[in-house]
Amino acid sequence: MNLVDDTLLDGLMTDMRAVAKREIMPRFHAIMSESARSKSAPDDLVTDADLCAEQALGEALVARLPGIALVGEEAVAEDASILSHLRDAELAALIDPVDGTWNFAHGIPVFGSMLALVANGMTIAGLIHYPVTGDFVLARVGKGAWHVANDGSRTRLSVAATRPIEQMAGFMALNMMPPAMQANLSPRLTRFQQVTNWRCSAFEYRLLATGAMHFCLTARLMPWDHAAGVLIHSEAGGHAALLDGTPYAPTIHSGHLLLAPDVQSWERLAINLGGEY
Repeated sequence: MNLVDDTLLDGLMTDMRAVAKREIMPRFHAIMSESARSKSAPDDLVTDADLCAEQALGEALVARLPGIALVGEEAVAEDASILSHLRDAELAALIDPVDGTWNFAHGIPVFGSMLALVANGMTIAGLIHYPVTGDFVLARVGKGAWHVANDGSRTRLSVAATRPIEQMAGFMALNMMPPAMQANLSPRLTRFQQVTNWRCSAFEYRLLATGAMHFCLTARLMPWDHAAGVLIHSEAGGHAALLDGTPYAPTIHSGHLLLAPDVQSWERLAINLGGEY
């Protein structure tokens, strides 16, 4: 029996909307600097919205899918062993309750909530919710990628068309990469039309899957940042792999992931970005 169908996706969207309304948006409208705390670095923040939304969404998932293993960003920050559930569980949920926490904590409405369902180590469904606008981008394996508007209307997504390197725009968090990689990449960025960083994977994957942007090179590979987005990008027609060519899986947590509209574009981008690191 298929683990994921449209009825389940509709239920998960209902849960994510409810959590955003109750736990995220009231704190965004009333955000105060003392509600944000640093985690691994001064700009790696956690807020009450992250903690409460992860707890609430986890409870909703367990109620809807009894026995599901929960792997939340904030829970893993407290206990790294939770990551092993992705490899061991028949069904696990990856939760990024507020992706783009730095933006959220500073009153910038560029953040989202990301949820991926992972079966035996492979992503089978991904949903990204945008609490400010109330819409989603989502996908399940083999069924395409879709934008779901606040009124429920759906539009199928497609990545950008192939184009020359100098006409490509992409995302890269250069400041988060190792110094040697920064030095190698910096002079190469002028080859592209534009390279930017929105500090929010949820929105970056949206722009990739809708064809507004062409590529992304990741600095880190934490699964809650990428599992949902990579599936959505793939179902929209895109191609993603680590720089050494390894296919992406949510159980891979090191290396640099390159996303492109197609295989040929990926190969040209890899060459122009300097190959493996």
